[in-house]
Amino acid sequence: MPNNATPLISVIVPVYNAEDYLRYCVDSILQQSYTNLEVILVDDGAKDSSPAICDEYAAQDSRVTVIHQENGGIAKAQNTGLDAAHGEYIAFSDNDDILDRRNIEYLLHALQNTGADMSKARWRQFGVSQLGEVSKEAETGAHAPGKITVFEHPLAAYQTVFCKSLRLLGSKLGRNTEARYFNEANWCRLYKRELWDGLRFPEGHYAQDIRMAGPLYARMGKVADIDCVLYYWLQEPDSVTHSKRTAAFWHDNVLSAAENFQFTLEQGITPCRNYFGLTASVRDEGKGLKALGSEELHDSDWQNHLDDVATMRALISKLSIGERLKCAVLATIRSCENVVYDNRIHSMK
Repeated sequence: MPNNATPLISVIVPVYNAEDYLRYCVDSILQQSYTNLEVILVDDGAKDSSPAICDEYAAQDSRVTVIHQENGGIAKAQNTGLDAAHGEYIAFSDNDDILDRRNIEYLLHALQNTGADMSKARWRQFGVSQLGEVSKEAETGAHAPGKITVFEHPLAAYQTVFCKSLRLLGSKLGRNTEARYFNEANWCRLYKRELWDGLRFPEGHYAQDIRMAGPLYARMGKVADIDCVLYYWLQEPDSVTHSKRTAAFWHDNVLSAAENFQFTLEQGITPCRNYFGLTASVRDEGKGLKALGSEELHDSDWQNHLDDVATMRALISKLSIGERLKCAVLATIRSCENVVYDNRIHSMK
């Protein structure tokens, strides 16, 4: 293990109107088994009691830093946290999620012992009614991981390993496929600080994490996966992920998928995941615009959709016939899986 066995870890938490859940989140971070932490709470202009809760934690624990700023969106809050971070390693958490007590300890151990650029673990979704139960489970702490898997070319893994049924099949065949799966979310990860040098989230977008995925993963040489659950993801019906459905939202999702599609192509990698994201977003945009009332639409919304369709077709035309077939098959499988996924998530209370 390197000489600096207990480096400072910066944990960045964008905070916005999370008064009902924020204490669960921050408590789970401050109660980590690994204690050399810098917890940066970025109050992004919250209108509820969240700012006061943040200040309360800062007064109680010297490891907590609070930054208050005007509302600018999650990307701006994440960037503010990155600019303020002093840690050798960087972690993120959403303000309504819960970290297992050994999250940082296990992720850091994996990084230090493998030389990877990023370590990641598994996560589990839960409903609001399970907050108390999950909080106690996280406080107990996960058992030590049974296996740490190191793999290269994370951008290729991100683009190809995203269908749950195929991951299960791979695991049945002894290929440890699940270890190579991860999405564009930034939580449940630990990053070497230098990965973020000169790299910041694009501000003013709903899908800032999708836009960041390509440039960030392309910088990584190796990723370490831990085969245990270290993060609990709250399925809260009022979150942007589940509730924000506007013409601007759909259009931004299309542009984000298109941007990452083009970037991945330039890296010589087939953008299977972004093919699914792009085609699904264009389809959702068209259906969504038809469902919205005329008072909710602007003249430019339909033109944006027409432009998005043209962009999608132009990008797909850059793929070979074999690549298109592979992308289409994976997209069909993922679409079917999403029907099951959506029903399960929407039933969480």
